[in-house]
Amino acid sequence: MARISPQEIMKRQEKADARKESWRTIYEECYEFALPQRNMYSGEYEGKTAGQNKMARVFDATAINSTQRFANRIQSALFPPYREWCTLEPGNEIPKERSAEVREALEVYNTRMFDVIRQTNFDLAMSEFLLDLCVGTAVMLIQPGDEEVPVRFIPVPQYLVALEEGPHGTVDNVYRKLRLRGEAIQRQWPDAKIPAQLQERIEKKPDEEIDLIEATVFNVDEDTYCYHLIHAKDKNAASELVYRTMDISPWIVSRFMKVPGEVYGRGPLVTALPDVKTLNKVKELVLKNASLAVSGVYTAADDGVLNPQTIQITPGAIIPVARNGGAQGESLRPLRAATDFNTSQLVINDLVMNIKKMLYDDSLPPDNMSARSATEIVQRMKELSQNLGSAYGRLITEAMTPIVRRVLVVMDQMNVIDLPLKVNGLQVKVVPTSPLAQAQNMEDLDSVLQFAQIAQAFGQAGQMAINQEEMLTYVAEKMGVPQKLLTSPEQKEQMMMEMQQMMMAQQQQQAALPAEPPV
Repeated sequence: MARISPQEIMKRQEKADARKESWRTIYEECYEFALPQRNMYSGEYEGKTAGQNKMARVFDATAINSTQRFANRIQSALFPPYREWCTLEPGNEIPKERSAEVREALEVYNTRMFDVIRQTNFDLAMSEFLLDLCVGTAVMLIQPGDEEVPVRFIPVPQYLVALEEGPHGTVDNVYRKLRLRGEAIQRQWPDAKIPAQLQERIEKKPDEEIDLIEATVFNVDEDTYCYHLIHAKDKNAASELVYRTMDISPWIVSRFMKVPGEVYGRGPLVTALPDVKTLNKVKELVLKNASLAVSGVYTAADDGVLNPQTIQITPGAIIPVARNGGAQGESLRPLRAATDFNTSQLVINDLVMNIKKMLYDDSLPPDNMSARSATEIVQRMKELSQNLGSAYGRLITEAMTPIVRRVLVVMDQMNVIDLPLKVNGLQVKVVPTSPLAQAQNMEDLDSVLQFAQIAQAFGQAGQMAINQEEMLTYVAEKMGVPQKLLTSPEQKEQMMMEMQQMMMAQQQQQAALPAEPPV
């Protein structure tokens, strides 16, 4: 596969944008009513609504709060801040006799990886990443940094990104619209080759924003990813500023739920959108009804005395009229209001409960309780795991594992680690250790511990049925006990030899003692 020209990149980006346009209506409504501050569909990228109020049509904040809570719950359950939410373990290709040795070495790499992550903006980026995931599609760019921040996590609003899917439902190609000040291009991409015409333009107006296209395209023949940065002012005269080849894609693209044949995902907000719009409309009607109840509507007789154009209905106002009764009726009469809207409260309560349930904001018991027990926390995690269903596995496959793989590659490029690790599930695999994963591990341990208790009731026969050494190793792995706290096979063998020597010494001492005289 030959190197793709900038003109071809722009053509493919335009086609990908055109295919994405069919998602505009549904995504725009999700952002308008649940994530209005991140809504770029209203023209923010074009500079039309920067700094303006984006909540003019929002009358209810239930979806906004529940969406924020969805992101917080997923982050605390899968990517808890300032904690090690996964561990690197030997894959199936590692021989069993070397498993403990390799596991101990991988723990060092795992600790170093999370030390690097804590120096970055990962926790902030993941929060924005999960907000977009609630809509359906979340995108993040992971790039090398500098000595102070070795890895940079850049959450990209999906409005700016167009995707192309490869085989097996994976995202191969990513196109991003980017607008940057001219003076910042060389700083962000030191290897950028800026044409003379563009350089002259930057020197004249360094603060002027330049339209760019950041494209990552998979090269099938070489099994690599080609990274392009293109100046996109004119399609026919497009110029390539940066070209790089990478072993893995720098993009992390995760879909909450994916329908076959569709590239973009559908999140819980898409499911809850009808109720969100209905609740918003009901609240709007309630407010209008309240306004009518407060100020009222009146009919006025144009009798030459009362001027309907100058009437002001305010407390203490005196309105001059021709009559307040009589055969022709009063000059000013309140218009009969519509039917009372009290039944709307029942509709509102049902809609609020449905929205919270669909956005996983229905935790039980209530969160206002104090001193939560460990059992309650485990039960919450079990409930969240059951509600997430297949989305949990997709988050591990499309978010957690690619993030770890990309971070290790960047660390290798920045010379933070000595040996590159191949995270492919065969040599090294990523195992979640977050609270949600631990809750699932505890379910596995429950059956093992129950079997151990049942085996004890059978006495010696039950003890013989259990390989206690392997069972303890299994329990330690499920509970995430560090390998350095466990004895290695060599240490176990040394301890067995020492115990045998002690027993032989005791036997020799007993044999050397004089026999007791018979009584």
